[in-house]
Amino acid sequence: MSRQAVVVFFLSALSVLSGCATYDRHGLDAQRAQQVKQEFTLRQPVLTRAAADEILALDPAHVTDDEVRKLLSQAPAPRIINIHGGIYPVHRRMISFSDFLIGMGYPGSSITNPGDGTYSFSCYESSEKIAGAIAWYYESEGLKPMIVGHSQGGMQAVKVLRKLAGLSSKSLHVWNPLTWKKEERCNISDPVTGKLSPIVGLQLPYVTAVGAGGLTRILPNQWDMCMKLRKVPDSVEEFTGFYKGLDLLGGDFLGFGRANDFRPIGKAVVRNVRLPAAYKHGAIPDTRHLLKSEQIKNWINNYSPVDRLPDTPPSALKFDSDSSHILWAADVWYSIKKNWVLELQRQIRAKRSLSHDN
Repeated sequence: MSRQAVVVFFLSALSVLSGCATYDRHGLDAQRAQQVKQEFTLRQPVLTRAAADEILALDPAHVTDDEVRKLLSQAPAPRIINIHGGIYPVHRRMISFSDFLIGMGYPGSSITNPGDGTYSFSCYESSEKIAGAIAWYYESEGLKPMIVGHSQGGMQAVKVLRKLAGLSSKSLHVWNPLTWKKEERCNISDPVTGKLSPIVGLQLPYVTAVGAGGLTRILPNQWDMCMKLRKVPDSVEEFTGFYKGLDLLGGDFLGFGRANDFRPIGKAVVRNVRLPAAYKHGAIPDTRHLLKSEQIKNWINNYSPVDRLPDTPPSALKFDSDSSHILWAADVWYSIKKNWVLELQRQIRAKRSLSHDN
């Protein structure tokens, strides 16, 4: 291939990849934003002593559907920060994933933005804004959010972690996701102790990225992540990176080899999971259809993670309905349930310890 042909190829790819899937944000005025905040704060579930005791008795590594439906769905839940990729209309895939989570028992109020009803952030929205919004949600809701990033959204998730770790900036401002405006403060009030703490240093429980890398690295908004994408900082406790073979858009070296593995900079627990090559890069979060089958939902609820999934799902995985993307959905749902319980247990213990000390 001639040099001219190579240039044309990459310029064409850049043009295709730049078809923006973003939002035209219109924030609420200050008075209405305060009213909405009070309304959704008042709707937050309040745990009874008995319910808190039951949650403390749960095994985070083995959370059943019955425990989700009868106990956890009546409790507060960490905010899910979905970050969709950049090719229109990929944001609809994240809406599908949000519907999947809600159908599996996760509270919809902990996924949708209370100000505008959106289900996700765009990968083109600044990582500083997303990190600041995460701090706002933690301060307002009391549980540390989790991030699910797809394609360029996965790259943005790592950018957010770098911001929270102080690797790309030493201070961060709170961003109000109701007004979509930056607040003139870099500290939040700890929801348990009430003490002020900086946003930089906030550690999230769980972050995941799927299909991050590949051809999307050539986009100008991703150039700063060229040598940093696979390095996971300590601003997250548990990180799972998903990749698939034959992935031009989101896999380094077409999704083959260790180049696709994320690695911890420090103490973060990092897993790398290879998805079947047959999965379509842009459609992986499209999982709403999995709710149609009780057999599929039972399989997902009983799923336990493994590090490397086969390119072709085992022959035993024969279902009575469309099971596309089931392995990704099951693995992410497992981690969300696990960290939902861990966050609640952490909060309950902290509040009881504080109450005992006083």
